[in-house]
Amino acid sequence: MTDVHGDVRTARLVLHPIRPDEAARIVSGTPGPDDRWHPEYPFEDELDPLKSLAGATSPDPVFTLYQVRDAASGLAVGGIGFFGPPDEAGAVEIGYGLVAAARGRGLATEAVTAAARLAAEHGAVLRRADTTPGNVPSQRVLAKAGLTEVRRTGELVYFERRL
Repeated sequence: MTDVHGDVRTARLVLHPIRPDEAARIVSGTPGPDDRWHPEYPFEDELDPLKSLAGATSPDPVFTLYQVRDAASGLAVGGIGFFGPPDEAGAVEIGYGLVAAARGRGLATEAVTAAARLAAEHGAVLRRADTTPGNVPSQRVLAKAGLTEVRRTGELVYFERRL
């Protein structure tokens, strides 16, 4: 369920769309008065997309980057995002990550499922994600969120699901 601020709410999470000014604060490591971040947030691999968002003048309001926040505490415990709006085939690709303290409780599956629902509400008909062969927990998250492994290379395992 999306609220008036664009936040997507689930039973235990809030997916908060990151505005350019928020992205700039995250990249600089300088929280504003309302920012609450877990000490391990953000991940190194999130910084480049966050830098791009920080410089954006009119980011996509839906197919963007989101903080994954614990609904009870408001603490940002990870991120999830789209690699852009649906392509000509209606496919969107997602990426995500949670801090170690938030793992193992089904939160990543909850976030991936919520992001997929949001994408479907805005025209996506196929969702894609990939992970490394050694990241078995991420493969389990994607499978629990309804994605199916479609191919494997030496470097990546690819998953898809029609919405």
